[in-house]
Amino acid sequence: MGRTLAVVVLCALALAGAAFGANAGLSPPEPASPNAERINDAYFWIAIFTGAILILVEGVLIWFVVRYRADRRRREQDGAQVHGNTNLELAWTVAPVLILVAIGTFVFYKLPGIQEVPEANAQNQRVDVTVKGYRFYWNFEYPNGVIAVDNLRAPVGRPVRLAVTAPDFDVIHSWWIPALGGKFDAIPGKVNETWFQAKGPGTYRGQCAEFCGTQHAAMDAAVEAMPAEEFEQWLEEEAEAQDDGTSDLGAETFAGACAKCHGDEGQGDIGPQLSGNPLLTDADAVEQVVREGRGKMPPVGKDWQDRQMEALTAYLEEELLRGR
Repeated sequence: MGRTLAVVVLCALALAGAAFGANAGLSPPEPASPNAERINDAYFWIAIFTGAILILVEGVLIWFVVRYRADRRRREQDGAQVHGNTNLELAWTVAPVLILVAIGTFVFYKLPGIQEVPEANAQNQRVDVTVKGYRFYWNFEYPNGVIAVDNLRAPVGRPVRLAVTAPDFDVIHSWWIPALGGKFDAIPGKVNETWFQAKGPGTYRGQCAEFCGTQHAAMDAAVEAMPAEEFEQWLEEEAEAQDDGTSDLGAETFAGACAKCHGDEGQGDIGPQLSGNPLLTDADAVEQVVREGRGKMPPVGKDWQDRQMEALTAYLEEELLRGR
């Protein structure tokens, strides 16, 4: 009996060690935003109670299996009669209620700091970004008109409000950067709000968390947090570059919206080859396919701004027509 319980305890400790390990994959990543910290706090608070209950219940179960195993009596012989114990029955009724109250109270205490987006004011200089999920990429739109694909830039130490949605012609996606907060669905025609405030510079990676089609696994995302001064400089310079057509928006759009199906160099993958196709010289024809779709290809750019479409068609003509 003692050996059995020792094995149970050791297994529980091993699982607990893995869960609390830095990169074990069984626990949330190190939080890099206040809302993510609250999510982690709730996760570990619940894990403490559920882990203790697992050990208690399984320990008692194993003890009963060993203590009252059948080989101590003949099959035709009845086992000992067990009568109710009022105090014990009250205890196992009240204890779960108290545990649920403790868990619920803690979670509801943490919830406002997770859900409520900080108000914009002169002190926090909040940045607002629209996040749109498409098959199979993310489009980001800043208030000054700057567009980015798959890689969202943000200032360190300032709250960033995300309006997460998807166009009416697409499917449901789910925005999730684990180090910066929870999952929020990008639902066609509906806007969900979330936020983060990066504590330090770095690149925080995530993934679409809603199965959205063939290339769902390729629908990743990243948030690049940088010092506020660098962010403001980039945002201003990128606005000018996108206005005059000298930005990398075309290459970003191709990498996000096209290459995941047609290959990094347009060589073809689950979609047909693009490299060297003379159709790429006809910007109107390219725009028609991108905006309306063709065959199994969805209308990946149906609601794009003109600047994004022009950037893509120019990139396709200059880079892929050569069959590089």
